[in-house]
Amino acid sequence: MQNALPTEMVKLMATIDPDNYTTNAYTSDRVDAGQFASIMAVVSVGDMAGSSTVAFKLQQHDAASAGNTKDITGAAITTLTHAGTDDNKQAIINLNTDKLDVASGYRWVSAVMTVAAAASDAGAEVYGVAPRHANVADLASVDEIVSI
Repeated sequence: MQNALPTEMVKLMATIDPDNYTTNAYTSDRVDAGQFASIMAVVSVGDMAGSSTVAFKLQQHDAASAGNTKDITGAAITTLTHAGTDDNKQAIINLNTDKLDVASGYRWVSAVMTVAAAASDAGAEVYGVAPRHANVADLASVDEIVSI
């Protein structure tokens, strides 16, 4: 018998809300990765236009807002394409938080979803996994959690 609820072990921390996105780069809020053992980021695409592509990566930051930003080596998916029959699919990036440049102050993480060539239905979620403290709250926009 398990005593912990899944929502106590995995916290929704940031999103790029699902929508029909035009060509541009869209960035989630920043997550304090120091609160978690790992981060899981999920991108979902719906119907993609004929030439549409969706790239997805994680970046690290040295501040909760503004500050310096850099890509996290290896934390990017192979670009999803309509031509590659990637419509209505998902891709996941797992990140062990000790891969961050914490020594230089980079403890914040965000997801970047880039839609290119044509519009695409898409969205993304960033989860904190294995919170280091029991009082880590879910994203404020989480409307309801039901547990049975």
